[in-house]
Amino acid sequence: MLFFDMFRHDPTFIEIKGGEILFREGDTGDAMYILIEGEAEVSIGGVLFEKCVPGTFVGELAVIDGSARYATVTALDDCKFVVVDSKRFHFLVDEAPRFAIDVMRVMAQRLRSCDQRILAAKLCLSDPSLSVDVSGA
Repeated sequence: MLFFDMFRHDPTFIEIKGGEILFREGDTGDAMYILIEGEAEVSIGGVLFEKCVPGTFVGELAVIDGSARYATVTALDDCKFVVVDSKRFHFLVDEAPRFAIDVMRVMAQRLRSCDQRILAAKLCLSDPSLSVDVSGA
């Protein structure tokens, strides 16, 4: 909830309607987004990876390393996202170390979740009789 509390009154936001896409895999990006209203989902290759609720941030990889978007983010209902461009992101990292620590904490959680999905998928491949949920949802 730190991100929600930090950004909920921020005037720099965009609104998207339910069903609309915030960004797609492969898009270029120079901003990350913090969801402050609504719900959204993150998918990669059509596979659901995360459900976003207020306080969830997305798009940080493109801001950190300049890479193309790795996932698609779709609004499940009407959403409001705070926009944190690269300049602001780097300012927050420099001036609010807690922000950087919390971004790294969430990224570590996401990495662990992906590792668990990979292991579960490997188990399913080695023993097709197993039924393992790898959706992460």
